Amino acid sequence: MSVVIVIPARFASTRYPGKPLVELRGAGGQARSLIRRSWDAAVGVRGVDRVIVATDDDRIRDHALAFGAEVAMTSPDCRNGTERCAEAVATLGLTPEIVVNLQGDAPLTPAWFIEDLVAGLRADPHAQVATPVLRCTGAMRADLIADRHAGRVGGTTAVFGHEGRALYFSKEVIPFVPGDVAPDAPSPVFHHVGVYAYRPAALAEYATWPEGALERLEGLEQLRFLERGRHVRCVEVEARGRQFWELNNPQDVPRLEQMMQDMAMM
Repeated sequence: MSVVIVIPARFASTRYPGKPLVELRGAGGQARSLIRRSWDAAVGVRGVDRVIVATDDDRIRDHALAFGAEVAMTSPDCRNGTERCAEAVATLGLTPEIVVNLQGDAPLTPAWFIEDLVAGLRADPHAQVATPVLRCTGAMRADLIADRHAGRVGGTTAVFGHEGRALYFSKEVIPFVPGDVAPDAPSPVFHHVGVYAYRPAALAEYATWPEGALERLEGLEQLRFLERGRHVRCVEVEARGRQFWELNNPQDVPRLEQMMQDMAMM
């Protein structure tokens, strides 16, 4: 087994309880749940051997089984999606080359984001983890800033150094950019796409560490790797004309539905 995608999903989200079962209407008017759309995105990725929904909730389990997904039940004590992925892999006794965590709130993730992510981790023998980043246009950056001014977490940004090694991730919009950026122009801000590729040893090790101080403050699970000095590789991906956003708050539902309309996604 080479690549396994795990989709962690929990019902008791602090910001948006029941989020995996929220329905999104596509361009044809058909409503599908967030977890179903995330599953559809995962099964469209080339080179993947297995896709698993990992949850601690019977409602999510029953819904996922009804549309044909494989489900692994995990503990309600998992503090984040990475811990849930680690438990699912251990419980099922899987031994893949790479484990991909496709978080269940990113149904617009194009298949090539994940394919490029896996290729990026394979190409960097020093990295234990890889995650995609997407360069923001001026308009995307403005949306992130507007969400923060409104008190909402609209997305996460990433800064990285030599050969893509991650320096920091934040729910603030970083780095600071003096002045405005034209809506269609590229900016120096990178939107972190909530997908991870792990080497199995790093994933198993992660689950043994306590929550880090920065991880707790930002609410960003990937910071635990950085706080432990592990090499996280940022892989820049290209939108290729696709719009991308994650479902973080109830206010994001009409935004995602409009994006699906614009891109003719059913």
